Amino acid sequence: MSDSEKNSEPEKKLAFEPIPAAIAIAVGLIIWLVIPTPEGVTDNAWHLLALFVATIVAIIGKALPIGALAMIAITLVAVTGVTAETPKDAINDALSSFSSPLIWLIGIAVMISRGLIKTGLGSRIAYYFISIFGKRTLGIGYALAIAELIIAPITPSNTARGGGIIHPIMRSISLSFDSTPQQGTQNKIGRYLAMVNYHANPITSGMFITATAPNPLVVDLVNKATGSEIQLSWTTWALAMFVPGILCLILMPLVVYWIYPPQIKETPDAKGYARENLAKLGKVSSHEKIMLGVFTLMLLLWANVPAMIFGDQFSVNATTTAFIGLSVLLITGVLSWQDVLKEKSAWDTIVWFGALVMMANYLNKLGLITWFSSNIETAIGMTGVSWVGAVVILTLVYLYMHYFFASTTAHITAMFAAFYAVGLSLGAPPMLFALILAAAGNIMMTLTHYATGTAPVIFNSGYTTLAEWWKMGAVMSVVNLVVWIAAGLVWWKILGYY
Repeated sequence: MSDSEKNSEPEKKLAFEPIPAAIAIAVGLIIWLVIPTPEGVTDNAWHLLALFVATIVAIIGKALPIGALAMIAITLVAVTGVTAETPKDAINDALSSFSSPLIWLIGIAVMISRGLIKTGLGSRIAYYFISIFGKRTLGIGYALAIAELIIAPITPSNTARGGGIIHPIMRSISLSFDSTPQQGTQNKIGRYLAMVNYHANPITSGMFITATAPNPLVVDLVNKATGSEIQLSWTTWALAMFVPGILCLILMPLVVYWIYPPQIKETPDAKGYARENLAKLGKVSSHEKIMLGVFTLMLLLWANVPAMIFGDQFSVNATTTAFIGLSVLLITGVLSWQDVLKEKSAWDTIVWFGALVMMANYLNKLGLITWFSSNIETAIGMTGVSWVGAVVILTLVYLYMHYFFASTTAHITAMFAAFYAVGLSLGAPPMLFALILAAAGNIMMTLTHYATGTAPVIFNSGYTTLAEWWKMGAVMSVVNLVVWIAAGLVWWKILGYY
């Protein structure tokens, strides 16, 4: 190639987006260097906040792919030593989340979902759903929400439920309508169904103590804070949350439909189409039977059925259950190791979600969240507002602080007790405020693509953009909060809870 030909070639595009990258760096430097460390906060905690906020800004601006930004964030935490005194401890801290069971539960749930596609069982289930509810896209959305609700009481891992069980079915339904991110046709029906798939998850999580892992923690914290005066039993929780939860579940598919309407709205031939394809699939294959058996086994273990029958010694951790499921699929040949390696979204999710969880965890460990909570308590006390005003402020701050958390358990552990104590000290009825914060602790899952374990599974399937996800999350957080609290105040008064 001649020099003139070389010179005529277009210059290679930068690996990163310069403007979003510059904004993220500027934000991080301003927090780190310009804004003084507040009294009561360590320099390390403040500097980690700078790194965390800069990373979130870079993710929002798409300065680089999210996995690449996660790698850079891990590097910066290790190099700056904001979490530890020695380089060895710093890199150990930076990589600490990769031993988190939640991270691997998310990744393996995605890997297992490959089995539904490979065996054809996902398509069979999808066609069955379409044959029943397939006249309209909205009907399919409600079918997914109903499926979430039915299995929620017996699935303590909301990630396993929304990401490991419902999401593969949702993907198979989208695929049957040729709506995939790979083809650029996600807006036909897939984007809508993905958002319904996700936003049903926080609602059903809030309806039962056993629908997500952090709920029993709330029960324990309320019990301790009130000296055992308030004891939320399974029945009490379910009864209190049923009416507001059902109303939110009815509204949610309509709100998503209004904000991001699918291109395919009516599917008059879908039922016939589904029946024809079910006939083409023929009898259930041996690999489909194994896949179905694995899902049944996982559902029983996630529901803690063996422990209920034989005792606590037979209880199996949710992530261990996922490992069991994947192992059976590998041993039986339903999935090959190459299938697992090719599931790029699973490995990508493990990397970027692990980095965000690590940073959020150390913001808590370094005392920044405790400092923030105590300042909120002081500020509200100085305003002289009534308990009603205090409850409103506390609930909103508690919910929207979740933008800084990648785990509902971590959020509740860090903030629930402090916020609940403040509300009680200002006169809030103990049972009422407990139910409000319990609801908010699940509604906050709607906000971001890292808000809870289910989020990265569905987000990384590619059906929505980051902007679409955050917009829908913000809208649903308001809708759910208004409906849940408004309906709750009436329903809880009828029940005599305050």
